[in-house]
Amino acid sequence: MSPGLRRLLFPLALAAAAMALPPATSSTRGMAEAMAAAESLQHPEGRAPRNAPVFVATAERAATIALEAVGIPYRWGGESPSGGFDCSGLVRWAYGRVGVDVPHSSYALYGTGRAVSEARLEPGDVLFFTGLGHVGLYLGRGRMVHAPYSGKNVEVVRLDNSHYGRRLVGARRVVS
Repeated sequence: MSPGLRRLLFPLALAAAAMALPPATSSTRGMAEAMAAAESLQHPEGRAPRNAPVFVATAERAATIALEAVGIPYRWGGESPSGGFDCSGLVRWAYGRVGVDVPHSSYALYGTGRAVSEARLEPGDVLFFTGLGHVGLYLGRGRMVHAPYSGKNVEVVRLDNSHYGRRLVGARRVVS
């Protein structure tokens, strides 16, 4: 496949996924943020660098897949696009789509993989917040995708522009 065609496939796939999502109730800003986040995960040449470790590609794919859920309503215990997501259900679903089984519990997730410092975060790392009762997937450039709480939809937020940044207590790389 030619590099030009490969570069076109990603935006087309993202657009198709966006059209399949239910409309966000608050605004289209969340979808624009999700699309920008997905584009930032893609390597400039449309593929992972030749020497990239396999776990990076898998974690990045999980983060990109989680973006497909932007706009889907929060539902406690939920782990599917049709039934909604809670925070750990979103992480479980995204990693499950790339063949990695992780627990559907923020507390159990905290014991999975290995600890990562905030300075070394990579797309796909699981972020944990005060009390370990909430998780999100890091997207890169200070952003995460998460299922916040009842009455809200899965969304992309900047850590430094939200209360989540102040509440971050740890991160785990679940695939290594």
